[in-house]
Amino acid sequence: MAAVFFRSLVPGFISRGLLLIVLVYAAAVKADEQGAMESGTLLVLGDSISAAYGIDERDGWVQLLRDRLAEQDLAVKVVNASVSGETSAGGLARLPRLLSEHGPDWLVLELGGNDGLRGYPPRMLKQNLVRMVEMAREQGAEVLLLGMQMPPNYGKAYTKAFAEVFPKVAAEQKVPLVPFFLETVALLDGAMQTDGIHPTAKAQPALLDHVWPCLEILLKGNVDTRSDSLCTS
Repeated sequence: MAAVFFRSLVPGFISRGLLLIVLVYAAAVKADEQGAMESGTLLVLGDSISAAYGIDERDGWVQLLRDRLAEQDLAVKVVNASVSGETSAGGLARLPRLLSEHGPDWLVLELGGNDGLRGYPPRMLKQNLVRMVEMAREQGAEVLLLGMQMPPNYGKAYTKAFAEVFPKVAAEQKVPLVPFFLETVALLDGAMQTDGIHPTAKAQPALLDHVWPCLEILLKGNVDTRSDSLCTS
């Protein structure tokens, strides 16, 4: 059918070789039009929530992200550098090696929960997050920040100061922010493990769905991603 079509456009017979060249060129143009989302490396730097604590790693939201990218034929390599118990200081210490080793195009930063659980000063968390954003950008990576909140038993003053860290970093550094990563599962029946902190396998698709709209925009790279309103507008 393709050969008949091209013969109708050009007088005379189009050779198979010429037809092949045209088809290959058309495929290349189509691939190029699909944008920057087709290739690159995405680094996830997080704690136990992104490390799939207490569940099979294959059920974690990061692996589900890999699966979704594969289903959509998007050649984005996902490196999960998340470690259970990681703090912002620990992530900051590890980030230079990770940037050098993987050269990511994008960084998903999911840290701070353990800082809060240990009662670390919010100002230190802010400093660490800011420095990680700066380091990633210096290496040419775009950043997506995932926010966290503390349970009310930590006291009103502390929980407020902690929660405010993430939007402050996003606004100052102009990076997209998912305000509360666990928002869609925090009160969902059966979505939390018995410790009340870590999401179950059941909750993982909801975590991915919560992050995906913003992450998809970031990966496509066809908007101004230096905006803290990208995920909240």
